[in-house]
Amino acid sequence: MDQIIQCVPNFSEGRDQEKIKAIVDMFRNRKNVKLLDYQSDRNHHRSVVTAVGSPDEIKAAVIDAVEKAVALIDLRSHKGEHPRMGAVDVIPFVPIKGIAVDDTVVYAKEVAGEIAERFDLPIFLYESAAAAPERKNLADVRSGQFESMAEKMKSPEWRPDYGPEAPHASAGVTAIGVRMPLIAFNVNLGTRDKSIADRIARKVRYISGGFRYVKGIGVELKDKEIVQVSMNLTNYKKTSITTVFSLVLAEAKRYGVPVVGSEIIGIVPMEALADTAAHFLRIDGFSMNQVLENRLLE
Repeated sequence: MDQIIQCVPNFSEGRDQEKIKAIVDMFRNRKNVKLLDYQSDRNHHRSVVTAVGSPDEIKAAVIDAVEKAVALIDLRSHKGEHPRMGAVDVIPFVPIKGIAVDDTVVYAKEVAGEIAERFDLPIFLYESAAAAPERKNLADVRSGQFESMAEKMKSPEWRPDYGPEAPHASAGVTAIGVRMPLIAFNVNLGTRDKSIADRIARKVRYISGGFRYVKGIGVELKDKEIVQVSMNLTNYKKTSITTVFSLVLAEAKRYGVPVVGSEIIGIVPMEALADTAAHFLRIDGFSMNQVLENRLLE
């Protein structure tokens, strides 16, 4: 393939395996599309799919998945820990090969227009595709979530970029954007006190004075009887996994709670993990040229 685009759609369903399978199947058995990964979380009530492929085939797969999700997911009865405003909450596109960011933005707008028209679904553009500075940050776009979106969209500054000016009755609103690879990184704390996770999240996230390229919230994992600092690292080259984890570790120690594990949701760049390993192993002068798999791809 001369051009490759990555798509990482997030769907507001993390519990019903039949519904999840029906949505994920839209990315299977398609020419020039490879389903790399999908992960679901009951507490977040959310599934994240990662697929790569040619622009035309990714577009077709995404539209089919949106159609399935709109038919199966009703946000009026949806409750989960992760903020959401739509059945298909967010569709980010990442240029991988042979396509520039600007061209990917044009592509994302084409997809947004078609989804809005076919499914009567309001679409907001965010990140590199955003039409205005206040729409660049997904957290700002999603603020108020599904329950408050109808009232929010009455304001002229929050009219959607595509589609109707009111949320879809059951599927809400979708955000479509273009960004660089994002790392969804979560740290689990050995306590049931969610206020501790909330306070640590405020320390690490940019919007409340933390790291520039980190978004974070505190989450309660009821089935595990622990809490979690759930984060998105939007530029791992400027704010690394190591940097974020070290601060969470220090803050957890300050509150007297242990870090009992961490997790990465979806696909992660090899460079990000190699950097983390080199830091904690204190390897002098480490280079990606020393990674076997990286050399094999040359």
